[in-house]
Amino acid sequence: MFCVFFGLIATFFGLRYGKLWFQAWMSGADVSITSLLRMHFCKVHASTIVTAKVMAAQAGLDISPRSGISTRRLEAHYLAGGNVMNIINAIIAAHRANIPLVFDQAAAIDLAGRDVLDAVRTSVYPKVIDCPDPKRSGKTTLSAISMDGVELRVRARVTVRTNLEQLIGGATEETIIARVGESIISSLGSSKSHSMVLENPDLITRAVLSRGLDAHTAFEIVSIDIADIDVGENIGARLQADQAEADTRVARANAERRRAEAVAVEQENKAKVAENRARLVLSESEVPQAMAEAFRGGRITVGESNGRI
Repeated sequence: MFCVFFGLIATFFGLRYGKLWFQAWMSGADVSITSLLRMHFCKVHASTIVTAKVMAAQAGLDISPRSGISTRRLEAHYLAGGNVMNIINAIIAAHRANIPLVFDQAAAIDLAGRDVLDAVRTSVYPKVIDCPDPKRSGKTTLSAISMDGVELRVRARVTVRTNLEQLIGGATEETIIARVGESIISSLGSSKSHSMVLENPDLITRAVLSRGLDAHTAFEIVSIDIADIDVGENIGARLQADQAEADTRVARANAERRRAEAVAVEQENKAKVAENRARLVLSESEVPQAMAEAFRGGRITVGESNGRI
């Protein structure tokens, strides 16, 4: 009875996993029956693991149990919630492009939530990022003012490729766009004239590239190119005109104040003249009284008043 039961179990597993084992054996993928049984009880999708192992073996990757892409490692990554097929495709693509990428690094990138296959593709085929990105900021150009006061509107394109060593924990595209935009504005602002920038836009790109803007990011900047540059308003001339108008208003206000002060002084002098005239009239009115008092007191006679002694 036991033999019949064992035979039924063997037949069941043989029918279910025999094809997968034969496929792996024919491809040299080194997947044993014991591994297939373990996958069954551990709820691991055996077909995915076998397909990934076959792809790795056929691509010439190291599939040794100690240091290569072993069945155990694939099972562990599957149970951790990783995308086994994605990292195998990424490792194969990196191997073909002579990009160093081991299984543990690819698995860590995949479990960190990054698309490791897309990262490898970006390393092979660099990606172009618009700066500024209209989809993120809504702006189409960067605006900066040179030292001569002329506004320049610039649109740049940044070519990047993935830095696999810094992909985990590295800053994303938004950081690249922000750093490049800040550096371009700073470089334009330090330019002596806008004509110099128009004549040699590569001066800006060289200055920006020399700042190492891709530090601590998931990308390596390949090049920065000025796609478009336009001349905007003459901000310096407008500011000077506004300043001149403000100075004119201040001068007019000062002149009006001095005129008002002069008018006030003039009115004050007129008041003083009127006051002095009033005093003179008052003094003249006292002369007859004084003469009458002198006549009454005998201090003066008529002859004296007529000029005779």
